[in-house]
Amino acid sequence: MPDLSRIDEIVASYQSTKSPLIYILKDVQKEFGFLSESVLTQVARVTRIPLSDIYGVATFYSLFTTKPKGQHIVRCCNNAPCWVNGSEEVLQKIKEYLEIETGETTGDGTFTLEFTSCLGLCAVAPVMMIDDQVFGNLTPEKAVAILRDYKTKGSANA
Repeated sequence: MPDLSRIDEIVASYQSTKSPLIYILKDVQKEFGFLSESVLTQVARVTRIPLSDIYGVATFYSLFTTKPKGQHIVRCCNNAPCWVNGSEEVLQKIKEYLEIETGETTGDGTFTLEFTSCLGLCAVAPVMMIDDQVFGNLTPEKAVAILRDYKTKGSANA
C-alpha cells in the first residue's frame, strides 16, 4: 500500500485555490502514477469532498487514470482530419507493432495506447502524441520508427 501521507501535503498546497480538485488530482496522479481506489478515498477524506464526486471527476477527464499505465502514453487522434489522412492505417500498424489494442498496456509496461480527441494539429494530420510530445504527418512506418526510438531510449536508460 502506498504512503498516502503525501496526499495531505498536496491538498494543503491548494488550500487557497478556488475549486482545487482538478489540480489536486493532477498532482496526486503525478505522485502515485494513477488514481487508485485507496488514493481517491484518501483525497475524499482530506478534502471532505464526497468520494462519488471525486471519482466522477477522475473518470470524466481522459488525462486521469484509475489504473496503472505504461511508462509512455501513446495517444492517437481519432478526429475527422486525422481519419481522412490515414490515421486508421497508422493506428493499425501501431497496434501490430506494440501487440496491444487501444486501451491496453504492453506486457513490459513500456507503452499504453489510447485514443484521444483532437490534438489541435489538423494541418499535419494524422497526429499522435507520446507523453507530451506531438508527432504529425505520420505514415504507418514513421509511427513505428518513432515508437522504436522511444523503446531504444527507454532500454538505454534502464
